[in-house]
Amino acid sequence: MSRMRVVFMGTPEFSVPTLQLLIRETEVVAVYTQPDRPVGRGLKLQPSPVKALAQSHGIPVFTPERVSVPEEIDRIRSLAPDFSVVVAYGQILKPEVIGVPKYGTINIHSSLLPRWRGAAPIQWAILSGDRETGVSTMLIVPKLDAGDILLQEATPIQADDTAETIHDRLSAMGARLILPTLEGMRNGTITPRAQDESQVTYAKKLVKEMEQLDWGVGVGQVDLQVRGLYPWPGTRIETLEGLRIKIKKGRPAETPATGNAGTLQECFGRLVLKCGDGAYEILELQEEGKKTVSAGEYLNGMRGRGLSLPMTLKGNPT
Repeated sequence: MSRMRVVFMGTPEFSVPTLQLLIRETEVVAVYTQPDRPVGRGLKLQPSPVKALAQSHGIPVFTPERVSVPEEIDRIRSLAPDFSVVVAYGQILKPEVIGVPKYGTINIHSSLLPRWRGAAPIQWAILSGDRETGVSTMLIVPKLDAGDILLQEATPIQADDTAETIHDRLSAMGARLILPTLEGMRNGTITPRAQDESQVTYAKKLVKEMEQLDWGVGVGQVDLQVRGLYPWPGTRIETLEGLRIKIKKGRPAETPATGNAGTLQECFGRLVLKCGDGAYEILELQEEGKKTVSAGEYLNGMRGRGLSLPMTLKGNPT
């Protein structure tokens, strides 16, 4: 069969493995991505990872602030695509854009729909204690993440998984699903399946304020918060002495700590946070204005600064 003509729409690193595969296996006739954005202290304009990859392969790249305008719709129509493939593009498509490709506009979504429609499905799967997550390929419709499901692949959420590790795993899984999805839709061997609206949950957008760790909840919930919000916005604690600390990595402590909830302690040579029903061991952390270090390095540094534990944390427990 002839190579499929594909218009690709995506922006962040999550989209890159799918675009790489499509470049290799199909004819990518154009790439749409978000405009260059200022990055770093110098606010230098940087292309998206998708744009950089497309340009390295000589693929035409378009970066309109709005893709659902007449001139862009006409441009996509002139490309005569078999499919548009959308992976974390960052714009909502209107019906006029969705309806252009011969076989459909396909989206890769990082959850097992209908669970976790919305902006942050990876993080909310971990925060909610889900045992598994996955990716779904789906037909795009105007309603957010509500299109018919085409293919899905699941993966267990392990005890040490973070939003970062799940992100990378699902990015690769989405790439694996895209060719079977496109071929199945072109050949008529996939029957789109409507989502069960009674099972829908929404993954609201993450905000910076979520980084404040709620140490009054159980250790299990603290662990979910640390893993689910890594690397952004992260989780932060602050002591009454004014130390502001980001917890980068941790786990429920094997040995319970004593004393009141909301204290930072040294317990058998380990740095632990006393929570509502036990202790959480901090393995890696970053004090404000300093580099990330192991808990052992931090304890040694505290002693060198004349600081001692336990320390009481600011904030009100749940």
